[in-house]
Amino acid sequence: MRVITNPSKSEWKKELARPVQKMKEIQKIVKPIMRKVKRQGDKALKKFALEYDHVEIKNLLVSREEISAAYDLVDQDLKDAILLAKDNIEKFHKAQATPDLSMEVMEGVTCMRRSVPIQKVGLYIPGGTAPLFSTVLMLGVPANIAGCEEIVLCTPPNKEGKIHPAILYTADLIGIDKIVKVGGAQAIAAMTYGTESVPQVAKIFGPGNQYVTAAKQLATKKGIAIDMPAGPSEVLVYADETAVPSFVASDLLSQAEHGIDSQVVLVASATKVAEKTLKELDKQLDKLPRKAIAKKALENSVAVIMGNQDKAISLINEYAPEHLIINIENEDEVVSQIINAGSVFIGNFTPESAGDYASGTNHTLPTYGFAQNYSGVSLDSFVKKITYQKITEKGIQNLGPTIEVMAGNELLDAHKNAVSVRLKYLKENK
Repeated sequence: MRVITNPSKSEWKKELARPVQKMKEIQKIVKPIMRKVKRQGDKALKKFALEYDHVEIKNLLVSREEISAAYDLVDQDLKDAILLAKDNIEKFHKAQATPDLSMEVMEGVTCMRRSVPIQKVGLYIPGGTAPLFSTVLMLGVPANIAGCEEIVLCTPPNKEGKIHPAILYTADLIGIDKIVKVGGAQAIAAMTYGTESVPQVAKIFGPGNQYVTAAKQLATKKGIAIDMPAGPSEVLVYADETAVPSFVASDLLSQAEHGIDSQVVLVASATKVAEKTLKELDKQLDKLPRKAIAKKALENSVAVIMGNQDKAISLINEYAPEHLIINIENEDEVVSQIINAGSVFIGNFTPESAGDYASGTNHTLPTYGFAQNYSGVSLDSFVKKITYQKITEKGIQNLGPTIEVMAGNELLDAHKNAVSVRLKYLKENK
């Protein structure tokens, strides 16, 4: 990791620049994939499985037999862990439900709002270098709680044409029965347009590589909603002398091992804090099975020594990290000033991996600075908020003149007349 000391505000953007995503070039590759899936449906999905996943797929849909077999392939310790995580995620997401709102804003005028589930949602679960069965929980559980009518899960097969058993076990546990063996941009295309095996959905969720990200962005141009713009994983740890260096190093590496384009940032209150952490980081890096990936990610990463706390907080808010870990003595004061972060982890004993797996919060979060204007996935992500209003005779008499004045001044006479004819009717039929 590069180390910089007290950079000026004008240097922050350059010094903490994330790895460049060449989205225009990637979209040139993705667009023909999207078009082919639109035209050829399942045939294109099978062709791309052969081309990209090097496997011949006869049946795109996972069978009941494959799901049943997965139960025997997942050991009991993992089953127990998944069940506990599911319980915590369910508790926290159920608590996010909002009751219907109804209020009389003035006599005879009642306004209402209620949550309605999105009917068809698509979940993309990466397979790649790590089968993310935890993401099945993070997306499937709130989709279920919201009451989504149809949940489709797409995930890439391995070289034998199989899906990781933990993904199948977790999906079945939640009640997802439509699981498709398709990955990459072609999976997003299938959920965007619909094929013989994959229904078209209204909103697509889930992380993925740069091709998946590009495909999701293109899907929005076809009237399909997505959870958020997302890029490679990232974490920023803010640490002072009260932080345990080995803990901080482990948190930095937990995100660095995600991928070579991940980025981790250490903001340290003093040089000594950074030195101790980086020493620990080197020690732990050597023992990682995914050392090569983490090492490459560290080339994109930086340690910033920032003695002034106010400046450190400003830097954090400007960077807007996906994951933010606060290991500072006056943690409450610092946390209260954080306005841009996907998810915040407070104190020495709150590793970022707790949120990734089992604490209950959602791990599908905005990256690449999008925490400035996007929230992470929550129960709200799977519902729409519809407003309603009911106006009585007395209500239109009370409110009508105001509407007439406003519509008249906007020169929208038909709007004004929709009120005027009602007021005239009431006057004539007293």
